[in-house]
Amino acid sequence: MKSILSLLLFCLLSASPLAQAKTPGEVEIGGTLREATMQGLSGPSRKLSEFRGKPLIINVWASWCGPCRQEMGSLERLARSKGGKQFTVIGISTDDYPEAARAFMKRSGTSFSHFIDSKLMLENMLGAERLPLTLLVDANGKVLGKYYGAEEWDSPQAFKLVSKAFRIPM
Repeated sequence: MKSILSLLLFCLLSASPLAQAKTPGEVEIGGTLREATMQGLSGPSRKLSEFRGKPLIINVWASWCGPCRQEMGSLERLARSKGGKQFTVIGISTDDYPEAARAFMKRSGTSFSHFIDSKLMLENMLGAERLPLTLLVDANGKVLGKYYGAEEWDSPQAFKLVSKAFRIPM
């Protein structure tokens, strides 16, 4: 009986529309992000490892993505919140043209650091097969969670999620 239930569960999960093909070289939840040099959009280029030592929220976006534009203000408010001093928020654009990404950043008025991924290395490593994608990463580079689609990152639920994931009061 137990094996029949296991088989049924396996069949249901494998037929689920949520089952997605992974991006090449994707780091799964629980895995540690590899080293990568990120090309700066709003400042200098930096290595991903330079953000170790403090929890990190990575938002992967594109200027042409409506849901990305929709959630950017809430990410800015999260970054500026009282808990925002306990973690870092960065954005990674998947735009082909840095000019388009910079124009969007100017319109959105974000103050956190943004980078561009013109070679798709970060997009693939982070698992951004659809946008927006927001990752919660611990101080050692371990991926704690991946959230696809626009979220209200300054909502009470999001504050609770971030607080619990990073084990910090907010």
